[in-house]
Amino acid sequence: MPGAAAVARWLGRHPVGAFAVFFAVFPFLVPYKALASQVLIFGLFALGFNLLYGYTGLLSFGHAAYYGLGAYGTGIALAKLKLGSLWLGLAAGPLLAVLGGAAIGFFCLRRRGIYFAMLTLAFAQLLYFIAFHLADITGGDDGLRGIPQLPVNLFGWKISIESPLAFYYFAFALVCLSVAGLKRILDSPFGSVLRAIRENGDRAAACGYDVRRIKHLSFVFSALFAGLAGALDALRLAVVPVESLYWVTSGQVVIMTLLGGAGTFFGPFVGAGTFLLLEDRLSAFTERWPIAIGLIFMTFVLFLPRGIWGTLTGGRHGHQSA
Repeated sequence: MPGAAAVARWLGRHPVGAFAVFFAVFPFLVPYKALASQVLIFGLFALGFNLLYGYTGLLSFGHAAYYGLGAYGTGIALAKLKLGSLWLGLAAGPLLAVLGGAAIGFFCLRRRGIYFAMLTLAFAQLLYFIAFHLADITGGDDGLRGIPQLPVNLFGWKISIESPLAFYYFAFALVCLSVAGLKRILDSPFGSVLRAIRENGDRAAACGYDVRRIKHLSFVFSALFAGLAGALDALRLAVVPVESLYWVTSGQVVIMTLLGGAGTFFGPFVGAGTFLLLEDRLSAFTERWPIAIGLIFMTFVLFLPRGIWGTLTGGRHGHQSA
């Protein structure tokens, strides 16, 4: 697809600007504004997972841990601790996710392959059961409720984010900053080392790089993006369901990333949009919509392993910046 390849090359040179332009009008392209916010937030979640899997080569089955920690961190700060600042409450979620990612990564990175993947799943399930039983703090099975949507205090101005469109553009600004941050990471020498580790970890170690330390940093950055996504979703819903820590949430972000194209810059958002739009449309016709999405996912894995974006741009897994 020459035309798509030319577009991809332009996007590769201006990815953050292209992202900002497209998502600035995105809420007017989807059936309703709340869906646009959901795509943006889950795209950010998948972006965090993609940093770990697509660029570093580490498959995590427990990424819901950091998404859930981000959601609970912000939810507890605002609903339980009654912090009067939206910014402080919002910062609490990613901070808790980073601490959780640093601790879990320290233990999981002592193993490789399937043992690493299963350890990440085990830690996520451990956090799920802790949240389930600490009902006084987390709300247990009913979820953490009563999260206020405080106004954004910006340079003395107070801006309400209670309407779906206002919240979308609030989330949009933060996600744009996150995308710019990811681009900076990938363009740095650190990003180059991540790719080297993905391609051949032993060779990277032989070149003198501290592979475990760099993987740990990738783990922490990945948890930061996932935690911010969870914090934004807590504000969007005004509730944190305990399912945010469940293995199904981890599975969804894996599907979104692979659907869009692992190791590609825009793949996570393409995959998140595809998954959520399919869920929204199919669930209106049948309760068995997960079966249809499962069949679509299997088709992509078997016949289009590069994912939607990777196939459109003609790139190979992990070998393109756009």
